[in-house]
Amino acid sequence: MFVYEKSPVYGNPVVEKSLEFSIRIVNLYKYLVRRDKSLFAIYNQVLRSGTSIGANISESQAASSLKDFTNKLAISLKESYETGYWLQILYRSKILGEKEFESLNADNKELIKLLISIIRTSKEKLNKL
Repeated sequence: MFVYEKSPVYGNPVVEKSLEFSIRIVNLYKYLVRRDKSLFAIYNQVLRSGTSIGANISESQAASSLKDFTNKLAISLKESYETGYWLQILYRSKILGEKEFESLNADNKELIKLLISIIRTSKEKLNKL
């Protein structure tokens, strides 16, 4: 039995962008594993960190406090930086082509900028409390 559900519309750019980025990372992982299984450990690292960004952003949406919200986003930011590292490894070792790397890296950098901005604003609000 199949249940049809429309994709949720969050209206939240960081939630939407992180979800799309996670999907791109999953597709990258599937492509890389099919191509060469010998580097599975590295592929798994980029999969874990790249999908963790959106998972923590999603979790932040149900945070119990502003401090909890900020902490979840700080974890997402750390995962974004880690993902950037693994993408660099894949690119510099010639596993990823320049176009693929530039596209994924640009999306990751955009998430980093959004997260930094949201975290900064949240911390300012916390300091006013």
